[in-house]
Amino acid sequence: MKLLFICNQNKNRSKTAEIIFKRKFETKSADLYNSRPVSKKQLEWADMIIVMEDEQRKEIGMRFPDMYIKKRIISLNLPDIYFYNQPELVKQLESKIKLLV
Repeated sequence: MKLLFICNQNKNRSKTAEIIFKRKFETKSADLYNSRPVSKKQLEWADMIIVMEDEQRKEIGMRFPDMYIKKRIISLNLPDIYFYNQPELVKQLESKIKLLV
């Protein structure tokens, strides 16, 4: 299964998720607001798109309405309060992904 993790900057939450799940799945991560935001090609690649907050799902819908309809986009509801690979973030990600796949 190909999982694409998306957050605002791709520095902490989505980058951590990409790294910790790469042993079980094909993973990539992307952002919405840096100089190279998520592309349609990245969205097409993914079997499942996982965002960290509902606002990110809405943003994908506005930017890529055709992908929004075609793809399964899940929000983990993880606020931007964690740093990269923080143990609490890893625990939250593992718990939430376990329920999804």
